[in-house]
Amino acid sequence: MKKSAPTVQIYLKQLRQLYGDTLFIMNDNNSDEHDNSETQGEPHPLTDYFNKIRDCEECQLSESRTNFVFGTGNPDADIVFVGEAPGKNEDLQGIPFVGRAGKLLDKILEAIQLSRKDVFILNVLKCRPPNNRDPLSSEVEKCEPYLKKQLDILNPKLIVCLGRISGKTLLRLDMSLGKMRENIHSYNGIDAMVTYHPAALLRNPNLKKAAWEDFQMIRDKYLLAD
Repeated sequence: MKKSAPTVQIYLKQLRQLYGDTLFIMNDNNSDEHDNSETQGEPHPLTDYFNKIRDCEECQLSESRTNFVFGTGNPDADIVFVGEAPGKNEDLQGIPFVGRAGKLLDKILEAIQLSRKDVFILNVLKCRPPNNRDPLSSEVEKCEPYLKKQLDILNPKLIVCLGRISGKTLLRLDMSLGKMRENIHSYNGIDAMVTYHPAALLRNPNLKKAAWEDFQMIRDKYLLAD
């Protein structure tokens, strides 16, 4: 048993990196009520993909990372949030948006009756840039295929880009965040919008009104409409 403990620990760590603090329990009955590939014993495609890329060494950020921050949340979510890159806390825990900005995002989600269990959250970069600097174009180039594959697997109804770099990367728009906010865009046939990164709201509370308008639109157009 002692020899198997590290394997169990690695498995549980992988689950936490993918799904946060949500624990998926195996279902012993054959009821269709719980028709979920992960709970039926078959790994979700996101889990398979995580295991394929988690040891990535495509750029120099792999040399300084503590954890490869793949993403977390509901793998069948209708709404996906895409940030810029992991920060210090994210690097330590392997989960995106767990610092002050993450707590603010949680509060905003709660205000529109959502939680992390309802959405999926990830970043353009999977490893933390030193001192939280902006991602280099070369780093984005190496990591973007991972992001595209994740979004292909998730296939949500809406992608919410948190911050200019996320919006610029996904939508190929070289304009101010304010300009990007003005429209619903399309990413491979999926609705996409851009709003302020929670970290920007912490630095400049005056932006909170505009961000709240964006989240109200998310609620009214993509939640209440259902």
